[in-house]
Amino acid sequence: MNKTLAVARWEFVEKVRTKAFIIGLFMTPMILAIFMVLPSLMAKDEQETTKNIGVVDETRMLTGAINDRLKQKYALESGIPTYQLIEITDENREREYLKIIAQTKVMSGELEGYFFIPLNVMDSGKVEYRAENVGNVRDQERFSKTLKDIITERRLQQAGYNPATIKKLIADIDIKTIKVSKQGVEKESGFLETFFTGYIFIMLLMFLVISSGQLLIRSVVEEKSNRIIEVLVSSCSARELMSGKIIGLSLLGLATIAFWVLMLIGVNFAANIPFVTVDNLFLLLIYFILGYFMYVAIFIAAGSTVSTEQEAQQMTGYVTILLVLPIAFAVPVMMNPDSTLVTVLSQILRFSVRVPEVWEIILSFTTLSLSIAGLMWMASKIFRIGILVTGKKPNLKEIVHWLKTD
Repeated sequence: MNKTLAVARWEFVEKVRTKAFIIGLFMTPMILAIFMVLPSLMAKDEQETTKNIGVVDETRMLTGAINDRLKQKYALESGIPTYQLIEITDENREREYLKIIAQTKVMSGELEGYFFIPLNVMDSGKVEYRAENVGNVRDQERFSKTLKDIITERRLQQAGYNPATIKKLIADIDIKTIKVSKQGVEKESGFLETFFTGYIFIMLLMFLVISSGQLLIRSVVEEKSNRIIEVLVSSCSARELMSGKIIGLSLLGLATIAFWVLMLIGVNFAANIPFVTVDNLFLLLIYFILGYFMYVAIFIAAGSTVSTEQEAQQMTGYVTILLVLPIAFAVPVMMNPDSTLVTVLSQILRFSVRVPEVWEIILSFTTLSLSIAGLMWMASKIFRIGILVTGKKPNLKEIVHWLKTD
């Protein structure tokens, strides 16, 4: 046990002292925050001046109504309208001639773009938009929705209905979701809170496994390539060495995640935005730990068979694919947590939606524990021989032979 702890301490201390670890500890959450926050801020960022948008209106009766509606609904922080519609008109009302005028104004920068409203828009509902940049979906959706509302109201009027009365009758219903436990306790909980509870645990597990697994494989490959592994095995058993590496690198990964979780809690508390629920935190943590050790066993078994960095990267990629599968099952689990397939294949996400029956929990614990025990046994067998094999990647027949060797 002393040798195992010595290996664990060495793995932890050597890695935590590196500049790469310290930089990554702070840079990774900053980079993730930039990727998550910056695009949304850019998408929400409004322009500082009014956009001039042209309209070729063959009906000659919709531009004014659309312009008034847009001014009522959308304004900049300074209070001025976000959009100003400019009707393209001329004595020559030919369609192609008006389009040429509008296109000239767009090319000169006088207009952001222009909409073409055909004469039969009340029946067809089709409108064209032309601009140098047609990627601004937000402006197009706002115009489209406004035009749709106006056309709908006029259709209702033509049919003899009162648009205001119809609007009240078809008003949207706001559903407030409240989660009810088996003890009868009610708690308000939305889809995002429920979803991110399981999703965040999966992402944390993925990061912990990938980071620790990569470090574990690279550590073994490095020690195999410079023959240090032979000295280590002469001082301790392969099982002690494997256990020490698992403990040391696991503590390193857990320390990283703990630091990031504290940062996340601080940001969450400062912003006062509750974005996860932890109704079944104890069970989630147990599954988190068991799931981690299951993947670690797979990494050990896979990493013991490689001898070069290139092989290590390939092997890490194959194992990582297994980690992506829970994310693929995330939405089906949320939509139907009691289906047979979901019951068999999922546990963590189901706890955030609905707590399974006691027998399901016991069965899953038993199955997962036996799987870990079996994988750890296989990993120790492969690790014992694989760490001493260099220059040649073993085939499946040789690995099976290692498992049979006492």
